Amino acid sequence: MTWVKVCGLSRVEDVEAAVSAGADALGFVLVPESPRAITIDQAAELGHGTEALRIILTRDLLPEDLVATALATGADGVQPYGIHSETAAEAAMEAGLMVLRPVPVAGPIAMDDVPPDQMPLLDSGNPYRLGGSGMAFDYSWLPPGDRPFVLAGGLRPDTVAGAIRQTRAWGVDASSGLEVAPGRKDPDLIRRFVAEARRV
Repeated sequence: MTWVKVCGLSRVEDVEAAVSAGADALGFVLVPESPRAITIDQAAELGHGTEALRIILTRDLLPEDLVATALATGADGVQPYGIHSETAAEAAMEAGLMVLRPVPVAGPIAMDDVPPDQMPLLDSGNPYRLGGSGMAFDYSWLPPGDRPFVLAGGLRPDTVAGAIRQTRAWGVDASSGLEVAPGRKDPDLIRRFVAEARRV
């Protein structure tokens, strides 16, 4: 069964919709420049009491700051971007956190730099930008092999099942494709997205 993460959650009703739909993980953006940004306190409140995994997205945090932020929010995992992402990911692993390791896709993909105990998250974009462009990348760029990965980039309810079939992704992650406005999710889009992902 495909693992599903709904990202960029900023409102109680959106968290409730994702949990009700059966999402495995919830993504909270802790980067002030993002239109989906929330505070550490908000992330802690939004994720409190949920059985879904709570993943925080950060940028340019030092390893010790990333771990401290995860502890402050009660997060189960991290998705670190920016200049310290490699060492921050290692520190998160040592602290017992799940690591979704962003792999920016702009051409043929190599996942060799991602340690085997971290989960590659493939998304269009660049290593200094939070997330991708909201557009799908060319799936022919995927390397051969059976390494699990999470697919992101332009996924919507009407595209996710086909993307999973084509890429054989272990998991999927969506944000902008589930919104009516930046940071405002549509509960029907969330429900349909999770259902379509689980159909494969």
